[in-house]
Amino acid sequence: MRLTVRFLGFLFHDMAFGLLSVFLPLYLVSSALHGTLTDFGIMIAVANFAAVPFSFFWGYLCDKTRRYRVFILMSFGVMSLLFYTFSLTNSIPLLILIYGLISIFHVAHEAPKNVIIAENYTREDWERSFASYEALTDVGWMIGLVLGVIFFAIGLANMWFILIVSLLNGVAFMLALLFIHDPIFIFERQLVAMEKFYDFAHKGFAIAFRSLDGSRVRESLKGESVTLFCAGLLLFSLATSMLWTPLPLFFSNAFKSTPALSGVAGSLVYAVFIFNTFGNAVGYILAGNRAEIMDEPRAVRRSILIRALVTLLLILIAASTSLLILPLAVLILLVLGLAYGFFWISSLSLSMELIPEGKAGLFYALVGLGAAFGCFIGTFIAESSGFPVLFIVSCIVFFLSYVAFRIYA
Repeated sequence: MRLTVRFLGFLFHDMAFGLLSVFLPLYLVSSALHGTLTDFGIMIAVANFAAVPFSFFWGYLCDKTRRYRVFILMSFGVMSLLFYTFSLTNSIPLLILIYGLISIFHVAHEAPKNVIIAENYTREDWERSFASYEALTDVGWMIGLVLGVIFFAIGLANMWFILIVSLLNGVAFMLALLFIHDPIFIFERQLVAMEKFYDFAHKGFAIAFRSLDGSRVRESLKGESVTLFCAGLLLFSLATSMLWTPLPLFFSNAFKSTPALSGVAGSLVYAVFIFNTFGNAVGYILAGNRAEIMDEPRAVRRSILIRALVTLLLILIAASTSLLILPLAVLILLVLGLAYGFFWISSLSLSMELIPEGKAGLFYALVGLGAAFGCFIGTFIAESSGFPVLFIVSCIVFFLSYVAFRIYA
C-alpha cells in the first residue's frame, strides 16, 4: 500500500491542528476568555510536560507489544472526544487541564507511526519515506490554515472552530481504522543497528592493522554520542518553542499596528503561517529527493544556523509599521519552514539509527521536554521584556544546539 494512502488519516489530523495552531493563542486572549499570553504559555507548558513521560510510555509499550495500529486509533479517537469537551467550557484552568489530556494522547501516535514507516521501508528509503509522510501532513496543515483564513473572514463563532477540530480528528480515526496496519515483519531497525556496529568495528580493526604496519593513520575512531545528539535535539526544540509559541500574537499585534492591515489582522496571521507550512513541505520534499547524497549531520547543522540567523530578522518587523512587514513576514516564515523541513527529516532518520528498539518514544520525549520549557520561557520573555529580546535569546539557544550537533559525531 502506498504511504500516502496508508497515512491519509494523518492529513485530516494535521488539518485540525493547523486550524488550531493560530486559533488557540488568539482565542485565549480574546474578549471571550480574557486570558493573557502567560496563560497560553502555561497551557502549552502543562501540555508538553504532561506529554513527556507518556512519549516514553507509548513508545515503550508499542515496541513491547509490537502493536502499533491500536495506539494510533486510540490517539485520534480520544482527541476527538476531548476536543468536543474543550468546546463546552470557558474556564481557563479547565481548558488547561483538558489540553494537557489532549497532549498526552496526541503523542500516542508519534512513535508507532515512525516505527511503521521504519519497518516497512529499508534504511536507504527512510529519508524519502519520512519526507513523503511529512509533506502529506503539511498539506493537511496548510488546508487547516486556509480554513482559518476563511473562518476568520466570515466571523465564525469560537465554538465552531473547536467543534470542527474535533470532527477532523474523528475523520482521521475512521481513515486510520481503514488503512493503518501493523508491519508483518519487524527487524529493519535491528539490522541497521547491527550494520552500524560492524562498520564501526571494521573501521577500528583497519586503523589498528595500519598502525601495526607502521603506516600513517589519518582517521580517528570516534563513535557517535547519543547524549550530545539528544542535547542538540532538546536545545533545538527549546529554541523553536520559545520562538513559535507567542509568534501568532506577535504577528497579530504587528498587523494591527499597521493601519492598512489592521482590519484583516486575524486572517493575515493565518495567511502568513501558510507560507511557513509551505516552506516545511518544500524542505521535506527536497530532503527526501536528496536522501542518497545528503550528509544528514551536516544538513542538521546548516538548518539550525539558518533558523538562528533568520530569527533575528523578526526584529525588523517589530520595529516597523509599514506595509513592508507583510512580504518580510512571508519571506522569514518561508525560510524558517524550509530549514525546519531539512532538520526534521535528517534528525528523525538519525534518531532511528541511534535510539535502540524499545526507546522509540525518546525522540518525541526530548522534543516535548524542550517545547514544555520553551513555551513558558518564550511567553514570559515576550510579555516581560518584549519580542526583540525573545528573538535574540532564541537565536542564542539555536546556536547552542548547533554546537551540540557539531561535536556529537
